[in-house]
Amino acid sequence: MTVVGAFAVLGEANRLRILEHLRGSEHSVGELVDRLGLSQPAVSKHLRVLREAGFVSSRIAAQQRIYRIEPEPFAQLEHWLAQYRRLWDRHLDALERHLDDQE
Repeated sequence: MTVVGAFAVLGEANRLRILEHLRGSEHSVGELVDRLGLSQPAVSKHLRVLREAGFVSSRIAAQQRIYRIEPEPFAQLEHWLAQYRRLWDRHLDALERHLDDQE
C-alpha cells in the first residue's frame, strides 16, 4: 500500500476510533459495535477496509471474528514520517541557533 493510500484509509474518523479500541486489545465485531455506537454493517465495512489495507487482521473464535492491529503498516508509516521528522529537526535546530545568536 502506498503512503497516500494509507492516509486515505486512516483519514476516516470511525476507522481511527476502531483502531483506538483495538490498540489495547483484540475485540469482536459485536464488542466494537457496542463501544462505538455504530451499526454492525458500518463497523464491518470499516473493518473490511482496514483489513484489506493490512492495518488489522482477524481470527475466528466460535461464531465470532476477533480483530487485532497489525504493526507492520504502522512501522512503514513511521519510516516514511521519519524522513520529515529529520527535516523538521534540522530546521528547528537552525532556528534555535539563529535565536541564540540574536541574544
